[in-house]
Amino acid sequence: MSATSAWQELCYTANKDQIDALEDWLFAAGAVSVTLEDDADQPLLEPGPGETPLWDAVRLTALFPGDMDLQPLLDMTPPLPVLETPREPVRVMDQEWTRVWEEQFHPMKMGTRLWICPSWTPPPDPDAINILLDPGLAFGTGTHPTTAMCLRAIDAGLSEGQRVIDYGCGSGILGIAAARLGAATVLAVDNDPQAITASCDNAARNQVDDATFSAVLPDDASLHGALASADWVLANILAGPLIELAPHLISLMAPGGRLLLAGLLSDQVEEVVAAYAPAVNLRVVDQVEDWVLLAGQRTG
Repeated sequence: MSATSAWQELCYTANKDQIDALEDWLFAAGAVSVTLEDDADQPLLEPGPGETPLWDAVRLTALFPGDMDLQPLLDMTPPLPVLETPREPVRVMDQEWTRVWEEQFHPMKMGTRLWICPSWTPPPDPDAINILLDPGLAFGTGTHPTTAMCLRAIDAGLSEGQRVIDYGCGSGILGIAAARLGAATVLAVDNDPQAITASCDNAARNQVDDATFSAVLPDDASLHGALASADWVLANILAGPLIELAPHLISLMAPGGRLLLAGLLSDQVEEVVAAYAPAVNLRVVDQVEDWVLLAGQRTG
């Protein structure tokens, strides 16, 4: 393996309050990327909105060009004392990451009518409802149990002409599936502008027109017009935001409307169900490993 065909990694271990300075120092020294990992098998509980927590001990891996001389950097002292410094660079083979991703993403059947397919692979069932996704839109591909459970539930229960709101839409995969299954309108919502872009791009890729599918930020005026209108509200996020958003999600539901909640674990069910009672009679309708899917209807 030649130096010019490979990358080089330097790995440091530091306390979380040293990370910012160490990261800045490595970028200034020529790093092309820096990756942070847990160095002590410490779980992080669900973060609050806008929070980006770190582990107490962090393993920081800096990637450098393969032909760069890193010995001067190894001889230098980091800006703060760290727990562990590298003795020599580790060489990494150059890979075509898109090709690796393509090898791992295969068509997946969701329910009886729906397939999630990479766009470069002919759909196994051309007569099915095929949702096409491309690599790089890493906001949801159907491979995670929570997304798969939601897709199966939509495939089994959605009727033509219904109005759908996908809150926390990510790639837009749930809303696009709903549109392809016959929803009259789909309003996708996310607080990340990149998710809005990804959702709109994926909708266009799947021939879902603007009259059927739109994607907006949570403060968009269209949400005020959507109050008490949705036949289905979908939210595949996390237990904390699901609890915090309960009054808002309930307000979007038409009387008798259906609510589908995912992204929570089995030991979080009781707290989430309580947040929506008595307006929605939620119950567990599916479970994969520790991940749970809740569904219910708005009363009244």
